[in-house]
Amino acid sequence: MRLKAFGQKAHLNLTIPEEGTGTVPDSSFHHMSIQHKAASLHPREDSYYSKIGLIGSKSQCHKQMKWETVSGYTCEKTGSKCSPLRTTKTPPPISTSKSMDHRSMMQSTNDLIPQNPENIPVPVPVSTSKYPFTITNGRLNPMAADFCHFRQSLSLCWSSVVFALEALEKLLRDFAVPLAKVSGERLVEFAHGWDSGWRKAGPRTGLLSVLENWEVVSGLVLRPGQRYRGEGGTEAAATHIQSCWRRYVARKAYLRHSRRKWAAETIAISWLMHTRKRCVRKALQARRVRQLENYRCRAQNLAANWKHIQSSKRTIIHIPSLGYSQRQRLNLRGFDVLQNKQINRLCDIRDSNVQVIYICPRHLGEDILDYYTSLLMRDGATDGTEKRTTGEASSCVSAFIILTPEAVDYFPTRNMCLSTLLKYSPHTLKRIKNLIQGKQAYIVGGVAHVDDLAVADELGVPILGPEPAVAQLYSTKSGGRRIFTGAEVDVPPGQADIYSLNQLHETLAELLTQNFDVQRWLFKIDSEHSGRGTAYCDICHLSCYKWALQEYHRHGPELWNTKWIQESVLLRYLDEIPEWLARHARPAKTSCYPNWARFRKTFLRQGGVVEAYPPSDSVTCLTVDLLLEPGGEVTMLSCGDQLHGSFQLEAIGSTVPQTSVHPETLHSICLRVGQACLQRLIVGYVSVDLATFLNHNTMEQKVWAINVDLTYSDQLAMTQMLLMMTGGTLNCRTGCLEVPMLIREKYCDHQIAAKPPVVNRYAVLGSRLFHSNLSMLYHNVFFMMCRAHGIGFNMKRKEGTVFALYDSSERCSIGMMTVSEDLQGALVTFARNLSVIHQEISSSKMQEETNFKELIKNIKDVLQMIVQNKLRAVKDKPAA
Repeated sequence: MRLKAFGQKAHLNLTIPEEGTGTVPDSSFHHMSIQHKAASLHPREDSYYSKIGLIGSKSQCHKQMKWETVSGYTCEKTGSKCSPLRTTKTPPPISTSKSMDHRSMMQSTNDLIPQNPENIPVPVPVSTSKYPFTITNGRLNPMAADFCHFRQSLSLCWSSVVFALEALEKLLRDFAVPLAKVSGERLVEFAHGWDSGWRKAGPRTGLLSVLENWEVVSGLVLRPGQRYRGEGGTEAAATHIQSCWRRYVARKAYLRHSRRKWAAETIAISWLMHTRKRCVRKALQARRVRQLENYRCRAQNLAANWKHIQSSKRTIIHIPSLGYSQRQRLNLRGFDVLQNKQINRLCDIRDSNVQVIYICPRHLGEDILDYYTSLLMRDGATDGTEKRTTGEASSCVSAFIILTPEAVDYFPTRNMCLSTLLKYSPHTLKRIKNLIQGKQAYIVGGVAHVDDLAVADELGVPILGPEPAVAQLYSTKSGGRRIFTGAEVDVPPGQADIYSLNQLHETLAELLTQNFDVQRWLFKIDSEHSGRGTAYCDICHLSCYKWALQEYHRHGPELWNTKWIQESVLLRYLDEIPEWLARHARPAKTSCYPNWARFRKTFLRQGGVVEAYPPSDSVTCLTVDLLLEPGGEVTMLSCGDQLHGSFQLEAIGSTVPQTSVHPETLHSICLRVGQACLQRLIVGYVSVDLATFLNHNTMEQKVWAINVDLTYSDQLAMTQMLLMMTGGTLNCRTGCLEVPMLIREKYCDHQIAAKPPVVNRYAVLGSRLFHSNLSMLYHNVFFMMCRAHGIGFNMKRKEGTVFALYDSSERCSIGMMTVSEDLQGALVTFARNLSVIHQEISSSKMQEETNFKELIKNIKDVLQMIVQNKLRAVKDKPAA
């Protein structure tokens, strides 16, 4: 070896002969020409090389390396270049790794442990290594012949190999590998790519790949616990145990802290929400108290000025809202159509001083708007042949306005009552304010709801109706009995306010013991309406009834009221009533309550009434509509005998005026009921249901008050339409519908000041007609079909048929009114119209849902009864 130093540069020219000879091997020979700066030597490399005696200066062979294979040459040094006699280039130049810190180059012990199967070295093609050497127990023997041969062959590039060799020794010692066979060529190849491979992949795979017995070594490395058998294994195990324990303690503390933090956040959020809800609840309560106070103040002003308001121009805001409970509203099909069945309130404009603002619960089509516009432009006081002038027509159109709250589109499936929808419709409220500005106005609602107060307070107008709390108290079945008891009118035998099963059984046993003539008992849920919450049970199914009846006849009516005589029968009833109800009690409307168990559960939860069904085969129910004026007067507005469908306790229509009770008797009952309501701060529109029958024991007519509804009824809305079309008046004191008949001027020129003759008319009103096949016909096609069959209204004779339309989309529900000279003619016309419509829209192959058939059957029964009464009257007349 010859070394020449020229200032800062050093040129090295050396020839390494084959061991033991001075010739170049035939296969290959490695020649290196290295030129570098001495100042670039790394201090650690310098010290390491000085120890092993390879170089004595700071020169290194990692600046530039060229591998050349020659078959025989003489290398002469000229400057910094080597000129061989014959040269064949094989591998491209490989740049050595840059100097790096020893700390970054040596991997920690934990990094040497394989984490997953991906760290298993890739199998290397088996080849015979020229420079193999062995490492025993992780220790390299520097004096071994194979290692000395390898070191001498690569002495000039040893700086790039030493770090990989140290890492390999460290790995083998850490895992207590007894024997490792190293391939020198692979180690050099791995060392040359050390710098770039260090960052891209961990050294374990590369280090193990330089071994010829890599499969055996990798098996030891992957063996669980092998790391702790090697060098520093005890310390590594202790470190690992401590690490795991610290991790466990820290994880446990973190989880505990996380749970506490979550609990604290949950408690804080819950408390914050509770505080906010409490504030909102207090604000709502304060607002409702303020609204109630404003309602009472406006109600006092309305009562004081009622006479003046009724005689002057005024605006009536009709809101046909059904303020039922949420459970009831969600269970009602077509709730918006039910609320719109009182659209005939528009007919209040027959009074020239009245302007109507009708709040509609759904969007109406142009066909319905045009129909009611043309209908309301007709004047019942004329014969229909005279046409209104342009000014009269425009004034009639401006007399009513139909508004639909925008919230109808926001809550299409919520079945909200109309007052709630209007409350959340600021644009509609603003328009109503503009329409009533500077005018006398008040609200006529439907079933009372707390949102009625909010709407009235927003508009600043009074409500012609009771407070929602008062209405809710007395609109129940139990509340109605309290009103009738206070009015001292006859009510069915029964008991109200039943909330427990024992109370039900005991009450029923007492009623059965005291009323042997009653054959059917009714059970009514307090909060239900229209006969939905009614069940019945017949006494004939009670096994001990015949025995009890024998006991009654044995003791006689005079002694039967003694308690000790009734005790045996009472105890027998108590034993058999539970089974009797479970087996024979039936809900009247199975679509609402399919069985007695479901009905009883709701009955006991909401409370109810047990009362007797009239003990007669011929029972007539009638409805009377009252106006309880704020000034304290009671006015009868409508009265009619009910028409029923398949369900006897649900009214579909009525005949007006009523003919079942003497008018004076009816007026007396209604007056007492009205005064009882006024005493309980109930004002506005009230509907009273009565039942009349003939008592077979005394042969006297009995009238029972069975129900009261504190709302504007469908019958009253249809009556307004009747009075609008006929131009007549309904005198409930006399029980007559008086209709003026106009006479042409050419026949009565000498009677200019005389009043037109008045005739009596009878009408049949049906507000709840339903047929599923009606949806197949548009309204214009429906009217064409009716005209083809001669169904229409004669304005001259004030007779015929008028329809009420409720919706444009489904079109399954309609209302119908027929007017005739006598009750029999009106019933026949009504039944004929139903039959014609049913035949036109039905087919034997179609499945329809309708109440036409049951109503026609009921009308036939009424007609048969009318004929029988006429025959009986004819027979009784000669005898008198």
